[in-house]
Amino acid sequence: MNVESFRSYCLGKKGATEEFPFGEDTLVFKVMGKMFALANIEHFDGINLKVEPEEGAELRERYEAVLPAYHMNKKHWITVRMDGGISDQLVRSWIDKSYELVVQGLSKSIRSRMDSL
Repeated sequence: MNVESFRSYCLGKKGATEEFPFGEDTLVFKVMGKMFALANIEHFDGINLKVEPEEGAELRERYEAVLPAYHMNKKHWITVRMDGGISDQLVRSWIDKSYELVVQGLSKSIRSRMDSL
């Protein structure tokens, strides 16, 4: 997966937007204002995704390319190295889970607004 396919996949999610709140190199994807994925676009060598704490620990143990998230809460975020060690299909499934985890945490009123998009 390259940065453009990552970007396209994330933006294909309902309510997803992209921003650069941490500088011009860090692309952040949000759903209804809440982050679900981010990556350095200058050096696309890893992406950060939100995870359930237990799943994050399991993924870090199982896959060498999954690390505690750089500059994030390491209990709730992972970094996935984009060096080809993880299939694009698996990366997309983890993006889906990250997105769904954030959507589940949205208030009912925000989810209702999202449904009308």
